[in-house]
Amino acid sequence: MARHYSTKDFFRQMPNALLARYFQGRGLFGGLDFAAMKEGKPDALFAAWLALPDAQRNEMDAELLDIFELCCEKGFLAILDEARWQLRETPAQLTPLVETLSALPNHFERAMVTFLDHKDFWKGATRFYHADTLSYWRKRKNLPHRPAVVDDASIQHLADLIRNYFHHSEGRGKNCVVEPYRRGDLDYFFCYPEDHSQRSIEWVNGVFDPRPHNPAFEVVYVYSQQDGTLDLNFRGSHKAVEPLQGMFAQAILKLEELPPDPKDVRVYDLDPLRQKHFSFSYAVGSGIELVAVKKLRLSSRVNKGDRITVEADTTQDPNAVYVLLDKISKAVSLHLYNITQVELAASVVVDTDKPAKAVTIRITHPNSCSLKYDELDLKLRDMLEASGIEPKEPM
Repeated sequence: MARHYSTKDFFRQMPNALLARYFQGRGLFGGLDFAAMKEGKPDALFAAWLALPDAQRNEMDAELLDIFELCCEKGFLAILDEARWQLRETPAQLTPLVETLSALPNHFERAMVTFLDHKDFWKGATRFYHADTLSYWRKRKNLPHRPAVVDDASIQHLADLIRNYFHHSEGRGKNCVVEPYRRGDLDYFFCYPEDHSQRSIEWVNGVFDPRPHNPAFEVVYVYSQQDGTLDLNFRGSHKAVEPLQGMFAQAILKLEELPPDPKDVRVYDLDPLRQKHFSFSYAVGSGIELVAVKKLRLSSRVNKGDRITVEADTTQDPNAVYVLLDKISKAVSLHLYNITQVELAASVVVDTDKPAKAVTIRITHPNSCSLKYDELDLKLRDMLEASGIEPKEPM
């Protein structure tokens, strides 16, 4: 679940000294005594903020939201990944940087200090953080273990291929930019083709009016030379997936054509979750406190398209969905139905100083899962594997 952002709460969380540096760097609030403000009580700052012209405030609000998003463990790891890559040949600079940031009291300070003092790492870190929040990646295996070619000509070639494809097939994509990054052993490519023109209703200088604009849509590639795999994230027509993979292979891997893609025949074994006393397994120290089934979707084996969805509140009773399922079984022959989708409610301790985090996991037969591949979700994937649910090759 996305964290909620509000400007005033952001001011409360950020130390006054760092707020002073941020605004003084923009020539603002010179008459405001930040040192005299009580920490966590930014009323004077917020009042001055609200008095700014809309255009000036809105531009900074977007910037502060970017900083806020990296004010967490996942954001700090993204910062470190970008710093390690950029300073890979100068470890004498990397070590003190990591030690300095790690010694700061919290992630709010780490994100703001990076933004103010280490701008070279900022853009890449925001891209990595964003990629970590994306779900439903499409993986292509069986690629040759070639290094990604990231010279300017190859990057422009990929941009041109994406632009031409969408311009001719969907009437969008007139322009496209591609940004390559390296993260450990992985190559990331963030591609931004131009979308269809849109008209949105906006407030501008106190005027409520529809305004046309040309947004970008997003194509993200993550290539592993070591594994010979390509992950693609694209929210659009499924028929574009293989062409997009082919464009990457042509421009970045210098292949004449895509190698055959072995069909992923792994499947989630959801049937055990039909049993009330199914026990989830997870390692001690994983932070996972509880996992409960909160929703089941059953599909008829007899009449295609017939489905039953059972959902219950598990906050008071982890077996609530099974209580409801027992009631339904008195009227419906449930043995004629397969479980084709489940939703799990997991409670995970991420920070020992904060309440456990609630995470919803949606698994759909045969092999779709809403979990991503960040640190928290990898722990939950380990739990699914230990519980015998994670996809496996059929016997």
